[in-house]
Amino acid sequence: MLNALKLSDINKSYGLIKALININLTIEDGEFFSLLGPSGSGKTTCLKVIAGFESPDQGEVSIFDQIVTNIPPFKRQVNTVFQDYALFPHMNVRQNVGYSLKVKKLKGEAVEKAIDEILEVVNLNGYGLRKPSELSGGQRQRVALARALINKPKILLLDEPLGALDLKLREKMQIELKNLQRQFKITFIYVTHDQQEALSMSDRIAVFNEGKIEQIDTPANIYSKPINSFVADFIGTTSIFKKESALKLFGLEKAFSIRPENILIFETEKELARLNKDEYFVTSGIVADCQFQGSHLRITYSIDAKSKVSAFKSLEGNINQKYDVNSKHIIAWKKSDITSLNE
Repeated sequence: MLNALKLSDINKSYGLIKALININLTIEDGEFFSLLGPSGSGKTTCLKVIAGFESPDQGEVSIFDQIVTNIPPFKRQVNTVFQDYALFPHMNVRQNVGYSLKVKKLKGEAVEKAIDEILEVVNLNGYGLRKPSELSGGQRQRVALARALINKPKILLLDEPLGALDLKLREKMQIELKNLQRQFKITFIYVTHDQQEALSMSDRIAVFNEGKIEQIDTPANIYSKPINSFVADFIGTTSIFKKESALKLFGLEKAFSIRPENILIFETEKELARLNKDEYFVTSGIVADCQFQGSHLRITYSIDAKSKVSAFKSLEGNINQKYDVNSKHIIAWKKSDITSLNE
């Protein structure tokens, strides 16, 4: 398959701060690819290097097999959608959406038709004469998307575009973004710090940390097979046993992680009898915290002075169930459900 983007040995520093360190990344044409990481991890700097807003100190940027490292942003086959939308407040929706066509000195019926078509795609028919101040956050986001997509870029860069929206609207826009990407069949490169956002929308994810890429993989593998302690801890809820505790408690020579949905809770030895002990790790824990989270409880157990484990307990059929702090339970998980980690 054709590569939409290739980054080779990209390094970028700001003074003594190393923002990007030996970044190597290949993204296929038509992928929805997310750059995921905490604040300051380098993901936005990487996006700016792709767009041409920042120049790398070292390395090469290729877009569809053309080296563009020293080519200015407006000559690259990309468009960018920013978190703050960057709409012109004095222009109405139609003027904002068609601005790039005006810059290219295009005019006439073809331009008006293109604007009409893209506004229909983003469900903004009838909003063309409104100013940005007269729109909701979700509507402004759609205007920004329409303005970027009207140019028919080969790659669309999105810098935390849903960060300013409330949860319900963000979830709705996630579905709309994925549908738009399928409809236009172009490459989306999406920057976010929101793990669930990346997991739900992406074909693949690059996890950034302190200027480096820790892991590149599918959402399922990032979640179920994290390469190290950082990725395991950053992606979703997990419990990590350091090497010392893994050896002391379970006789394992490497650190490991276990997800809360894989942990079984038993209140009596009798309940435990049905398990094949050869397939499970079994231990006891003291309830340190119990949180109601709608469909389930999230229970945190203290195993020893250094180790805690989080478990999910379904509330199906018993919405008022809870566990008292300091109560003691037997907990177990399949040996095959753990993920060995490089610390």
